[in-house]
Amino acid sequence: MPGFLLHAGATVMCAHAGTAQPTVTNPRVRVSGQPTIVQSSTYTVSGCPFNVSGSPVPCVTAQWTVAALRVRSGGQPLLLQDSQALTTPNSIPLTVTSTQVRVRGT
Repeated sequence: MPGFLLHAGATVMCAHAGTAQPTVTNPRVRVSGQPTIVQSSTYTVSGCPFNVSGSPVPCVTAQWTVAALRVRSGGQPLLLQDSQALTTPNSIPLTVTSTQVRVRGT
């Protein structure tokens, strides 16, 4: 499915409202002056308030499972606004709440 390319300044959150940031960016392709993100980049999640029976079990990292089919950089698929990721250890999805809206990919 087509979607806007994800960049380093995009707002990404876990389902518990923790903030997710990429550990590595892709400097070869920039949109809105910021580097894009490739599928192999892990995201770190901070501020996740999730707990089970009063014991904290926050989302810590996330790995992308679905990315662009046709747009690549350095042989790796770029992430799109509708790409899918799962967190560790809770296996819940990340949500892209905002990103640039000028460059689309499929």
